[in-house]
Amino acid sequence: MLKRLRIAVLLYVLLFVAGAQFFMARHTTDWDAPLWVDIYAVAGDASPATRAFVDGLSGGEFAEAEAFLAREAKRYGVGLDQPFEIRIVGEHPGPPALAPGAGPLGVLWWSLRMRWLAATLRWQADGPSGDILVFAVFHEPAAGIALDRSTALDKGLIAVANLFADRGARATNQIVLAHELLHTLRATDKYSAPSNSPSYPDGYAAPDARPLLPQTKAELMAGRIPLDETRAEMPHSLRDVVIGPKTAREIGWQNRAVP
Repeated sequence: MLKRLRIAVLLYVLLFVAGAQFFMARHTTDWDAPLWVDIYAVAGDASPATRAFVDGLSGGEFAEAEAFLAREAKRYGVGLDQPFEIRIVGEHPGPPALAPGAGPLGVLWWSLRMRWLAATLRWQADGPSGDILVFAVFHEPAAGIALDRSTALDKGLIAVANLFADRGARATNQIVLAHELLHTLRATDKYSAPSNSPSYPDGYAAPDARPLLPQTKAELMAGRIPLDETRAEMPHSLRDVVIGPKTAREIGWQNRAVP
């Protein structure tokens, strides 16, 4: 009986936290002030190289993502010089893992645990906490090994970004972080599963181009540059990426000037 009571109380608290975050998320896309992004660095493996990389983070590792988001916001008429302020606030052992193949209940339980962790970190912060919380999980690069897909909680303002612990992967890490940040603001993926091919027209940077293919840039939430009907490639950096009109509408830029 006591165990059931403890579980009921825990679920009540978790649901309260989830509800509070939902209402907070409703006001984050007013774009009347910059959104602060708190990044917790996580060593995603036991490699000494990963440990050294995380220890060497200086705080400016995501400057390109900030500049990209400012550039795209300006294209859509957002009246902020810097819509996102990204800062590394510390290290963390790591967020709860989402089990592979988790069903709806498993995903729900994981999301509640993530929300509780985020709320706890915000309560424990020495000063004002960020609007968005990101766990940047760094992994040692290995030939032929792909990172697990990053995840974000829609309306939860929380994300897990799986990144490479390698200075040479900085450009790729910027793209992944920017993609996950927009997920926290309700932006949806613009590619088709399981092929990961960009979806037409919303997953194309220039859907009205003639000829349509090859494209020269990627739409951020599609993540790839379409080359022909069957091939697409990763962009080299955020210089080769844009935010498309549908993504802009999803994150609250829909009433701004259209580029």
